[in-house]
Formats: sequence, C-alpha cells, structure tokens
Amino acid sequence: MHKDSELRFEIMLTDSLGIAMGGTTGKSIPYDPIKLYADEGEPNNSMVVAYSVLHDQTINIADAYTERGFDFSGTKNFDSKTGYRSRSFLTVPMKNHEDETIGVLQLINATDRETGDIVPFSAADMNLAESLASQAAVAMTNRLLINQLEELFESFINLINAAIDDKSPYTGATASACRCSPCGWPRR
Repeated sequence: MHKDSELRFEIMLTDSLGIAMGGTTGKSIPYDPIKLYADEGEPNNSMVVAYSVLHDQTINIADAYTERGFDFSGTKNFDSKTGYRSRSFLTVPMKNHEDETIGVLQLINATDRETGDIVPFSAADMNLAESLASQAAVAMTNRLLINQLEELFESFINLINAAIDDKSPYTGATASACRCSPCGWPRR
C-alpha cells in the first residue's frame, strides 16, 4: 500500500512455497517498507514497485536476473533463503476513482498452463492484471470509506451523548457521579 513516501507490504502469497502473510491470515509480513524517495529526496527508480508508482506505469519483466536498471537484490536474497527462483514480474499501479495511485499489485512467475514452466507475462496477462488492480483499488477505497464513515458515526454519537449530558440534569450531573449502577443511571 502507498502511504506518503513508502510502500508497505499488505498481502503476500506464494502458492509454491506455501507462504501466506498479511491480509486476513493473522501473520505479519516481516519485510521493511520500500521507500519511494531516497533520503536526499531523489525518486527511488531502482526498485520496480517504487518506479511503477512514481511513473504511473505497468512494468513487465521477463527475467529479474537478467534485467538491467532495477535492483533485485532483495528478490535474489529471498530466493537464496527459500530455494525459490523469481523470474518473471508484472508490477501494476493500483489507482482509485480519482486516478491516484494507492498501491501496487505485483505478480511473480507466470506459469505456462501446459508445461508448468515459468514464462514471461503476456499482453493478455497484463490486461487482466491491470483490471484486477483497478478492482482491488476500488475495494480498498470502499473499505477506507467505510472505516471513515464508522469513525464519523462514532464521533457523532459521542458528540450527541456529550450534548445530552450537558443539557440534562438527570444524565449530566448524576450519571457521571453515580458508580452504583452498571448503566450509569442513579439508583432510585
């Protein structure tokens, strides 16, 4: 997810390794966020996900190990620890309804359905991933809006409660002083 000047990992799934973290799994993702800008303020164009966000561009890489221009040292480190071999990458910016990038969808290792071999992502894969990223951005935006509405509703209820307490002699002065009743009302 895109939060100010960094991208945080929110969901990570790797079927072939049985890895599921973030999202609703209850397992936190142990990787540091990816900075969009260096400490000097320069754009982080070396990381493919940062580049995708900063340049509002889908990036399709056939083989990370032969690709020039991006830093895949973190990927290679992950591969060496797990025995995995990351090859093809498809990185798609996720845009909300206001055309703002709010995250990135990154798919790794397209698989040929007939042979099971790892292949580059096709143009059809890219179109499908861009559609999925768009739908995911809509879902994320809707979730954020629902959270904001819930917070607004709770604030509104608290404001009404405070106004009633200030106006009412029954709830204002006595309810806050009474500790003998679980509901806060004075005992009669």
